[in-house]
Amino acid sequence: MQVDLRHPAAHRPGHGDPDWRAMRRILVVRPDNVGDVLMTGPVFRALRAAAPGAQLDLLASPAGAAAAALLPEVDGVVTASVSWQQLDLVPGADPDVALVAELAERRHDAAIVLTSFSQSPWPAAEVARRAGVPVRVGLSKEFGGGLLTHWVPSPPDEEHQVDRMLGLLAAVGVPSRGAALQVRVPDDAATPLAVVGARYAVVAPGASCPSRRWPAERFAAVVRGLAADGLTVVVSGTERESALVDAVAGDVGVPLAGGLGLGDLASLLAGAEVVVANNSGGVHLADAVGAPVVELFAGTETVDQYRPRSTRAEVLTRPVACAPCRQLVCPFGQECLAIGPDEVLAAARRLRAVAV
Repeated sequence: MQVDLRHPAAHRPGHGDPDWRAMRRILVVRPDNVGDVLMTGPVFRALRAAAPGAQLDLLASPAGAAAAALLPEVDGVVTASVSWQQLDLVPGADPDVALVAELAERRHDAAIVLTSFSQSPWPAAEVARRAGVPVRVGLSKEFGGGLLTHWVPSPPDEEHQVDRMLGLLAAVGVPSRGAALQVRVPDDAATPLAVVGARYAVVAPGASCPSRRWPAERFAAVVRGLAADGLTVVVSGTERESALVDAVAGDVGVPLAGGLGLGDLASLLAGAEVVVANNSGGVHLADAVGAPVVELFAGTETVDQYRPRSTRAEVLTRPVACAPCRQLVCPFGQECLAIGPDEVLAAARRLRAVAV
């Protein structure tokens, strides 16, 4: 005899599922980086089918908000630097007061709190509760009282982020409409003149923290190798990464630091023969536009949670005992990224050969 031994407060599929078709406004909470927001595309696609008459809003960080314009099903964006994503808070301050007031004015019928395996949904659920959102859905290993009206037990930690999010929706009556990443490339996206009519590769050496960045001198060697193969090599990055971009581009690459919006970058990646990048938003964007990608994956996370699945990809990493560490700066000399340029070039050539 099988006995259901879940916590009595845990949600049971089919018992009290929200009436999605009756909802007028739904909030999806994902205040993380660009790549995390891009991976919510399948969530919005599923919600649009389940709640065709609802406005779908995204609660995003200032960094992640730019990705919302590339997701066709997102109707509105609430941008906030939320307390639960800040490393240092001023004692006595409540940075979420203004957010609660804004959400209360928007009068959402439901909030879907999306998290990685190491994040908690409870702070976001409390903000939504204070704002008067009646349906609050999230995944957690821990009990958090009634802050979530639909508390869904977490899947295994190693589950891919997209599957994790779609599993949450399925548990509350929202079926998947496919797990592939897809973005809307703006019609007015700019194409750099350096690649018009050219066969080209894109190299993106940046990442959100030092522990995720493969060394610049190795990226530079890859740029030289790809250029020797006859490709124009665009080295992209943010304005803050201009020194890194220039160093990696050297005398043979085309440096583009801060000159492209996210839509422009999507258009650029879509035409690339291959993309080489760290575990970053650029990889997820390449995945979404179908560009072959070689990913340098640091041990800050688990590969299976984030690997590209909508395009041809090779993920290069080294197994280490300390992974996943989630550290901003590696204390061990980045042994997880002990990968030579020749290995990266070989992976890039394999991907290009398949395309040919």
